[in-house]
Amino acid sequence: MIIDRIALILTILGAINWGSIGVFQFDIVGWICGGSDTVAARIIFAVVALAGLWCISLLFRSRERIERD
Repeated sequence: MIIDRIALILTILGAINWGSIGVFQFDIVGWICGGSDTVAARIIFAVVALAGLWCISLLFRSRERIERD
């Protein structure tokens, strides 16, 4: 499904952002949006969080169904 791929991409981007925070103390989303407390940054964080929740469903799907999509 296309939504699975979009969710996975957003989750990976979120992981990269968290990695940059952990390693370099640099928030990429905050930098792009002008601060991590801006409305745009909060929307991005919320969308990435929803994508992560969606990816949880990938753990519980049968392997055949995932490969078919």
